[in-house]
Amino acid sequence: MTNYAIILAAGKGTRMKSNLPKVLHKVSGITMLEHVFRSVSAISPAKNITVIGHKAESVREVLQGKSEFALQTEQLGTGHAVMMAQEELAGLDGQTLVIAGDTPLITGESLQNLVDFHVNHKNVATILTATAEDPFGYGRIIRNQNGEVVKIIEQKDASEFEQQIKEINTGTYIFDNKRLFDALKDLNTNNAQGEYYLTDLISIFRQNGEKVGAFTLHEFEESLGVNDRAALAIVEDVMRRRINKKHMLNGVSFQNPKATYIDVDVEIAPDVIIEANVTLKGQTKISSGAVLTNGSYIVDSLIGENAVITNSMIESSKVERNVTVGPYAHLRPDSTLKKGAHVGNFVEVKASRLGENSKAGHLTYIGNAEVGSDVNFGAGTILANYDGQNKYTTVIGNNVFIGSNSTLIAPVELGDNALTAAGSVIAEDVPADAVAIARSHQVNKEGYARKKAHHPSQQ
Repeated sequence: MTNYAIILAAGKGTRMKSNLPKVLHKVSGITMLEHVFRSVSAISPAKNITVIGHKAESVREVLQGKSEFALQTEQLGTGHAVMMAQEELAGLDGQTLVIAGDTPLITGESLQNLVDFHVNHKNVATILTATAEDPFGYGRIIRNQNGEVVKIIEQKDASEFEQQIKEINTGTYIFDNKRLFDALKDLNTNNAQGEYYLTDLISIFRQNGEKVGAFTLHEFEESLGVNDRAALAIVEDVMRRRINKKHMLNGVSFQNPKATYIDVDVEIAPDVIIEANVTLKGQTKISSGAVLTNGSYIVDSLIGENAVITNSMIESSKVERNVTVGPYAHLRPDSTLKKGAHVGNFVEVKASRLGENSKAGHLTYIGNAEVGSDVNFGAGTILANYDGQNKYTTVIGNNVFIGSNSTLIAPVELGDNALTAAGSVIAEDVPADAVAIARSHQVNKEGYARKKAHHPSQQ
């Protein structure tokens, strides 16, 4: 039988106190809406309808080309939100999953199990439930003496007895599609919120003698939704533990997983060692044998085999095998360090390519440069690539030695085996095998320092 899905993503999320729509807040690198969409994809829906409302265009952009959309201009409750998908789904055979866009922890496996349970039990509706130690704020699952679901009662409408029930509604359901849209016509707003509750459908089905079931999650944490920043932090913590555990089971060593922050799309090979306070974000890939020491921060970058990154920041760059970076180095976007290269403390590389076994040990800026192999940068070297209006390229050949405190003013080219004397300002090309000396002539004033020391103004 065909599956369909409706993701509810129209709400503002007032308690988030944010200009950003609630479902666009990120958890481990991607929006909550994207987490939900990925989980929903596990049931392979023939149609996926995302209901949008508040800042609809911003929400649409996240799933553009992946989902169809229905616009809810007024937020009049969950039942009303599902009504917005009527044009796309009403009258179709199959079953429809309804899920909130602020529940990023629900897994695809759990949703597939929910669908299987629903189909096997021939239910008209099945609720995804969970058991909560503290059920305050959740809708409660009301069952009869036979264990059958009779209705869902919201917190504000629940009696004192009903509030003691620990089985709660996660806000995720699966319905017979045709019956869903038939029954939506019977909803009303006779409740504490004055809204169309999707949960009221359960009572409607029961009154018609139709079969309603409930499938309970194994892990309560999967059910967690996000209504405020405190809940967002809790969900982030759960997701981080889940991600780190996956990597550990795949052969990655963590010094302190509680203090390691890895986005959901990061790829890490076995035999990588990660110390505490490491952050890996975006589309980063870490190859086997790499070591990431305390404090390293890596975004959208590729780290090669056996590379060692020591307390450094790397952005949108490529680090090849056996490279060492840091401590306190910064690779800015579009940088490449070839095999065996080294950049040390307080070195910044930006939009540059550093050849094999080339080294910049300390206190150096390399910007917009093409650097060959076996090049050595002395301390304090600056590649002056910007004249205030335009940026220019520096080209450095193989086996070049850059003396300490040299400044290379781009555009400039240094040939193979060239050498610059310490303290030189190089503004013209240096031929291969040449030594460039560009500094002021030294003048010694004999006895001047002694005279200055005894000057009255110094006493």
